[in-house]
Amino acid sequence: MRDSPNIAVVVMDTARDSDVISSTAPTIAELGEAGTRYTEAFSAAPWTLPSHGSLFTGSYPSKHGAYSGHEHLDDALPTLPELLGDAGYETFGVTNNTWITDEFGFGRGFDTLRKAWQLLPGDGNMLWEMVQVQDEENSEGLLERALSGNPIRNAVNAAYARFAYARRDSGAGRTVDLIDDWLGSRSGDRPFFLFANCIEPHLEYEPPREYAEEFLPDDVSYADATALEQDPWEYLVGNVNHSSEEFDVLRALYRAEIASLDDRIAELRDALVAAGEWEDTILVVVGDHGENIGDHGMMDHQYCLYDTLLHVPLVIQGPGFEDGGEVDDLTSLVDLAPTLLDAAGVDAPDAREEFQGRSVHPDADAESREELYAEYMNPQPTMAALERQVGELPEYVYRFDRSLRAVRTEEYKFIRGSDGTRELYHVAEDSAERSSLENERPELAAELEERLDEWIDSFEHAETSEEVDISGARKQQLEELGYLQ
Repeated sequence: MRDSPNIAVVVMDTARDSDVISSTAPTIAELGEAGTRYTEAFSAAPWTLPSHGSLFTGSYPSKHGAYSGHEHLDDALPTLPELLGDAGYETFGVTNNTWITDEFGFGRGFDTLRKAWQLLPGDGNMLWEMVQVQDEENSEGLLERALSGNPIRNAVNAAYARFAYARRDSGAGRTVDLIDDWLGSRSGDRPFFLFANCIEPHLEYEPPREYAEEFLPDDVSYADATALEQDPWEYLVGNVNHSSEEFDVLRALYRAEIASLDDRIAELRDALVAAGEWEDTILVVVGDHGENIGDHGMMDHQYCLYDTLLHVPLVIQGPGFEDGGEVDDLTSLVDLAPTLLDAAGVDAPDAREEFQGRSVHPDADAESREELYAEYMNPQPTMAALERQVGELPEYVYRFDRSLRAVRTEEYKFIRGSDGTRELYHVAEDSAERSSLENERPELAAELEERLDEWIDSFEHAETSEEVDISGARKQQLEELGYLQ
């Protein structure tokens, strides 16, 4: 075994904990049994950009500054791949989510960060625009942009995206292929940091037929299931209604997506074994946030801080984490950066001074945390973006025009909105967060609110006054994923 272990982090984009482990994802269950499963793991934010920012920097959104309104991870804080790269690690990543790209500040520290939807690597997301644009109104300037930069590469990538990418799944198969090729091309004996964002559980749920048929009710065909409306914003504003049976079908498709991704994770493990790297590798499998599938009257993963969006799977297997069993201490994704630095034997004292997380490495002497936090800094999409998408909004939708912060202990969660709303849940007994106790337990609500305010005042917040421009192909791709701009 080399002195420092390899580290591989696989993000299951939009995987919520209750739908991941056990029969839905046997590979992840095996990894948890052989390693350590953190049963009370929570995201610091309910959507991709700020959550990955927290995972990469070990800090909460208001400190790292990447969230709606400032959609960029600035360089004020070092990232995990930067810190490991500085310590001698080779760093390689594959992403299937356009947020997690160079354009949004996530390339820092990677020797290579591949976009899985590109056959030929290059800057920008031009291919997505070329493939997705279907009408004359949105095609304005498309030819000029296609001919800019490297038009041959743009054309090859567009053809690849249209006819090959995501034919097997939503890109996880392509991701494993890229990683397998990279493992086979490596030379030397440097340890590596490997990162992969896999987007299968994300809307729209379109699992391969063979997986869907394992989970769908007997009387529902694959064609009928995938024909169900999955636009979360049309549902939010009441233009689409789903029965409980239809939501059961959507949940079945969602579980099938996870089962499909679980098999790709098994293939990644096989690739590491074939490359002779498995015994020296710490493998982390984690969800960046969860999903509402009719829960709380919502679809997608915006506008709230309920556990359907925050409670995520987290398993770590490999040197130092063997046979750790189940850890039921409160764990946040901000804890991953210090944990993995400990696993790598990297000191990085200046970075650790900035971390808001604490190591959950089995050899760490940190005390169990009493509380953790989550933030939703701005609504995404904004009310104006929703109006452009669906037309006039019902009055009740404007209640989502707010920011949210939450503090959680093992027993209770307190959520406060910028509009003055306050919610208190006894999550130990009311895990679905159906009954707010704010009026019944005002003293406890006040105590938790005070703890929340003390935490907010305890650190320097990011300066995010400068607006980030999102236009062209990136905007189109984000809108395809439901992130209206």
